[in-house]
Amino acid sequence: MRTWPYDDGDTINHYLRRMSFRCPRTPIVYRCILLGFQRFAMRQQNETPVGQQALQAWLNDRAAHWPVRLVIHRARIVDRFLDFLAEQGSIPANPLAQLRHTYGQRTLPQVVRALLTSDPMRALELLRPLPGLASFIGDLLRDHIHLMRSLGYRYETQAARFMQFDRFLQGRPDLAGQSPAVLLRHWATEIPTLEHAWQCEELGRDLVKAWRRIDPDATMSVRDRRLRGMLQQRRRRPYIYSEEEIRLLMATAMEFPSPRAPLRPLALRMMIILAYCAGLRLGELVHLDLGDINLKEGEIAIRDTKFFKSRTLPISNSVLVALGEYLDARRLAGAPQQDSSALFWHEQHAGRYSRVMTEKLLVRVLRRAGLKPGAGREGPRVHDLRHGFVVNRMLAWYREGVNPQAKLPYLAAYLGHKDINSTLIYLTITQDLMRQASERFRAFGAHSLHADEGERT
Repeated sequence: MRTWPYDDGDTINHYLRRMSFRCPRTPIVYRCILLGFQRFAMRQQNETPVGQQALQAWLNDRAAHWPVRLVIHRARIVDRFLDFLAEQGSIPANPLAQLRHTYGQRTLPQVVRALLTSDPMRALELLRPLPGLASFIGDLLRDHIHLMRSLGYRYETQAARFMQFDRFLQGRPDLAGQSPAVLLRHWATEIPTLEHAWQCEELGRDLVKAWRRIDPDATMSVRDRRLRGMLQQRRRRPYIYSEEEIRLLMATAMEFPSPRAPLRPLALRMMIILAYCAGLRLGELVHLDLGDINLKEGEIAIRDTKFFKSRTLPISNSVLVALGEYLDARRLAGAPQQDSSALFWHEQHAGRYSRVMTEKLLVRVLRRAGLKPGAGREGPRVHDLRHGFVVNRMLAWYREGVNPQAKLPYLAAYLGHKDINSTLIYLTITQDLMRQASERFRAFGAHSLHADEGERT
């Protein structure tokens, strides 16, 4: 087989025939881009015209005519084509894939931006990730993480903090031999934000626990109790959706444009229903399998979720009806019927929506419904549906004459919380909730007030 490139379009045409495109114009655009890249590569005088030098020259040539975002997009198209050529044996290897592997990048944009700089080699070296836990206290941190996980803790959040702290220490070898308090003080000044100051305090607790294994006299610094309150004041308050807004969201989901995935609007509507009526987290939604749904018993099984908890949730009749309708549509769409198949199935190779894609789709529903601005992080969040579930459950208990204080442990178990302290975070005070609580207090104490007035007369 001849070494690519050569002056015909057969290879490009063969590659495009293997692809499946949604839009009929897409292969025309791809062919134009790839033919242009081929003509540029043929003009190179090197022995390997599709090496790093040729790619860098092509990127710089295109950057003179296109914005950077468009250069990155076209580079992705060329990258996939070069993967195809490498598989066919037309080129020894895809140089872009080699650069990603060499400099530890999962995606292409950072590599392209580095190649477009005036000093590509230095920019590429800056992309190279630092080794994990390789600082002068790396062994101490690694042993502590291993210990905590052997005790049954997931220890993921704490391990991520240790990794960030260790990367900082790798760049500050001059701090070797200093106490934990000194190390944390230097780390705190690295990013002067309120959020980072809080993260430093959280890291300090775990760092001192690990340090006491080599120095039992290590002490924990005094915590700033005002910091947590200041941070909570700056964070966004939960948004409690009204019933009209939930109806609008469900109607918007049903009108979601999805010509090649007709089941998607029904899936998005069902996700909103389960998040609002059962308080499910995003991660719990995407991990639901078909076997987790028991329409006969009216239950949903949530397995191995946050805090290592599994639970079985009873659901209301209206949710059961919606689930039955969705399951019928899912079956008619040709979805697999094995218990292990994803409840929210789609035709892509993974067979289920990822957490990231689920959140993106639901945010798009919020924007299309007009409840969230067209860009930015302002406005209601998807997680606020879970807050709405808790507030509505409390309102229902007040209206039914039930003591909500006695029911909080049950609500915590339903939500999958460790204790009621986590549940209390979701108790957003609304006007309806205040009104119900005031009515309950008035009914309880009104007769005592009137009795006092009678005694005075």
